[in-house]
Amino acid sequence: MSVQKHVLDNRLAVVLKESHAAPVTTFWVWYRVGSRHEVAGLTGISHWAEHMLFKGTDAFPKGEIDKQIARAGGTMNGLTWLDFTAFVETLPADRIELALEIEADRMIHARFEPEEVELERTVILSERQGAENDPTFLLGEEVIGAAFRVHPYHHDTIGDRCDLERIGREDLWEHYQGYYGPDNAIVVAVGDFEPVAMLAAIERHFGAIPARTNPRQVYRPEPVQQGERRVTLEGPGNTAFLQAVYHAPAASDAGFFSSMVLATILCGAPALTISGGGAPNRSSRLYKALVESGLAANVAGSLYPMHDPYLLDLSATVRAGHTPEEVESALDAELERAAEGPVSEEEVRTAIQQAKAQFAYSSESVTNQGFWLGWSSVVADTSWFGSFVESLAAVTAEDVQRSARTVLSKRNRTVGHYRPQGG
Repeated sequence: MSVQKHVLDNRLAVVLKESHAAPVTTFWVWYRVGSRHEVAGLTGISHWAEHMLFKGTDAFPKGEIDKQIARAGGTMNGLTWLDFTAFVETLPADRIELALEIEADRMIHARFEPEEVELERTVILSERQGAENDPTFLLGEEVIGAAFRVHPYHHDTIGDRCDLERIGREDLWEHYQGYYGPDNAIVVAVGDFEPVAMLAAIERHFGAIPARTNPRQVYRPEPVQQGERRVTLEGPGNTAFLQAVYHAPAASDAGFFSSMVLATILCGAPALTISGGGAPNRSSRLYKALVESGLAANVAGSLYPMHDPYLLDLSATVRAGHTPEEVESALDAELERAAEGPVSEEEVRTAIQQAKAQFAYSSESVTNQGFWLGWSSVVADTSWFGSFVESLAAVTAEDVQRSARTVLSKRNRTVGHYRPQGG
């Protein structure tokens, strides 16, 4: 079924995709606010605000949303990342209006009660502390922070500890009032419904919500990197890690799909699902060079479609008895081979097929279709999702070679080593 797009009078964007394969419907609300919109002193505020929108309203007191969704046989979730905050309910099709009631209500009636703000401060600080127990989080935070000197992709979505300790109720309330209105939102419905009836229901629940004032936009483009940057981090544990990130095109840039094929050749196709993950590709170049050689226990790579240029991220767990320097040397040899070429047409075709297979898997359920329609609406537009397969298929070996020479330049990268100190 084709995708329909509408805009209500209050500037709420509506995306509908009818699918009668099963009597199920998913409903998403995407807000164009994430850690990309945060400034120093308020890092982590978008993630915190997302938590507060689960704290209840007069119509749905604390805990009531969970109960009603469970009773209706559905699931729900919320997520915040660099470019967005999103909420989702997937329900039997005849109960989907409950999701519209919940989301319209908390778009305007969230409470942000002071005692709940303080309780959630403890939760988020604990979440931050838990992340700090993972060396890969610590290394990633240092590496990405060094890669972005200007752009707010610099800081992690969880926020800096010093900001989490001082952000107050009024900060959160101002953030909510500025960003969580219909004029900064996209609602996405996918599943078993009639589009005319669904649009009428959305108009009924959301149409009277007034547009907010224009939210503050944080636009600080990252300057072109002029040379390699390096980070060394020491900490507890017995395992060393290597991470290398390269500035890469945004989702809407012409070179994004050739960079995705390049990433697939190097590490395997990314897992294009809500939860990420995915098994390592044993046929990929870096798996053979780093894992099969015995230098690394595993290797991973990612290239996310983002609103602004982000990163091709390559990482490895160093096997005992080896050093990050050894792994980096082997990594460099493979990346130089990719940049100098040639990359064969057969290797490109195989990578495209792998990426297509991941895409097919990731868009199989109505929930994941809603996820990708919403994500693509935030970082580009719905046509990005609709033309994904065609865009991949159009990539040539020459395109991949061009991306390899551009993206994999050493002056374009930031490298991090994590050195364990035992304990």
